[in-house]
Amino acid sequence: MGAPITSSADIEGLAPDDEPFTYIVDLEGTLRVAPRRSEHVACAGGRPVLAAGEIAFERVHGEWVVTEVSNQSTGYCPGPASWPEVAGALDRAGIARPDGFTAAFVFRRCGGCGELNVVKDEHYVCVFCEGGLSGI
Repeated sequence: MGAPITSSADIEGLAPDDEPFTYIVDLEGTLRVAPRRSEHVACAGGRPVLAAGEIAFERVHGEWVVTEVSNQSTGYCPGPASWPEVAGALDRAGIARPDGFTAAFVFRRCGGCGELNVVKDEHYVCVFCEGGLSGI
C-alpha cells in the first residue's frame, strides 16, 4: 500500500527525484504515493479510491510543492472531476498545489472490442476497432 502523505514532512523520507510518483486518494481522503512504476491498484491496497494518477513534488523556498499532477491511471480511470478530492487531500496536508490537473485524461472502454482508450481531442473513436466511444 502507498505511503500516506499527511504533511510535507512525509515527503522528506521519500526522496523525490526527477520522476513523478503514482498516487491515489483513499476513501478517507488521504493522499498515498508509491514509486511511479507501481500500479495504482497496488498503491491502494486493492481498495476503491476517490482519485488516482501521477504526482511530482519539488522543493521551492524550503517547502515541498506539487509541480505536476494528473489523473493518469488506467487501473482506476478517474475522470477530471476527481480533482477536488486531490486538492482536498493536498490542502489538508498543507502542500501547495496547482489550481487543477496539469494534465487531465478522459478514459473510455469500447463497447465493441472492450479495449480501454484514452480520448484525445474529444475524438470518441476506439483506436483499436474504430467503434464509437461514449461521450459520457
